[in-house]
Amino acid sequence: MTVALFLLTAVAGGVGAGARYTADLGLTRWLGARFPWGTLIVNVTGSFALGLVAGATADAAVLSVVGVGLLGGYTTFSSVATSAAMFARERRTVAAVTNTVGTLVLTAAAAGLGLWTGQGI
Repeated sequence: MTVALFLLTAVAGGVGAGARYTADLGLTRWLGARFPWGTLIVNVTGSFALGLVAGATADAAVLSVVGVGLLGGYTTFSSVATSAAMFARERRTVAAVTNTVGTLVLTAAAAGLGLWTGQGI
């Protein structure tokens, strides 16, 4: 990896994190804060986009900047884990399990659909 590619990937990661924050904030305002819908939607759309990019190109630089940087910064499993732990602490077991398992299933399906779609491009 060159210094330029490293820097582009790092900047793209910052842009992705900013996009995640903005999207999550807006979705939470719109859908409410009782369940982390913003995080779920961000992770599902980001997984689809990563699958799409991975299916459409094998270019290592594009995968680094867009996949690792932008979409890696955009998606977040740590927020899912934190939400699940908070739900468990509040004894909201159904919400904890639904959030964790639902995120895993939906993001895997979205990534698969994105990969399949990207290969058709």
